[in-house]
Amino acid sequence: MSETINITIKVWRQKNKDSKGEFQSYEAKDISTHMSFLEMLDEVNDVLIKDEKEPIAFDHDCREGICGSCSMVINGRAHGPEKGITACQLHMRKFNDGDTIWIEPWRAKAFPVLKDLVVDRTAFDHIMTAGGYVSVKTGGAPDGNAIPIPKVNAELAMDAAACIGCGACVAACKNASAMLFVSAKVSQYALLPQGQAERTERVTNMLSVMEEAGFGNCTNSGQCEAECPKEISVSNIARLNREMLKASISS
Repeated sequence: MSETINITIKVWRQKNKDSKGEFQSYEAKDISTHMSFLEMLDEVNDVLIKDEKEPIAFDHDCREGICGSCSMVINGRAHGPEKGITACQLHMRKFNDGDTIWIEPWRAKAFPVLKDLVVDRTAFDHIMTAGGYVSVKTGGAPDGNAIPIPKVNAELAMDAAACIGCGACVAACKNASAMLFVSAKVSQYALLPQGQAERTERVTNMLSVMEEAGFGNCTNSGQCEAECPKEISVSNIARLNREMLKASISS
């Protein structure tokens, strides 16, 4: 396999949220196949800056698949063609010499484009805030076995807590639904004894804010799970629905 490739990237460029955007084409030459996708964009931006042109704006932070910042649709798929990874974990060896790669931001009413590939995901923050907090006075760190928790519940809660809030589920969903994200955040507490105090208020408030933000409804297409970099299960959505039903009955 060649150590370097030459590719063409078609990138969505948009000056600000009020501007009309369009795809623009750039040549990326002598790109190392060992580079990550974001490192490739860095190389393209270096050339643009040297030519005194506006670099491509994109979100990034940890570049280790943890922060969820690198939100972009690559060739029609959230985070690119590989399953279970973020864009920063995608390497250029997954592409071929001469390829044309299309790159665009998340597309959702609740995620307005701020500039180029950068979207405003404040709606997720509002949903999390609506979830509230655990009112128990925890004090110092308790012993790990102080509260008996079934192993299955502990593992399911940990799986749900793996959600990094990147928004790939929203970008992949034909309805721009945030149900997988909300269900993961609800599930991680609903499965544990510490989360029982605000159980009904949490699910009711989070779903209410989700609807107000303009996210669509879930129609069980499964694209959210397929594109989630942490492979959060859609079974959490079923749990979310049960939690909402219980909350409506008890209110």
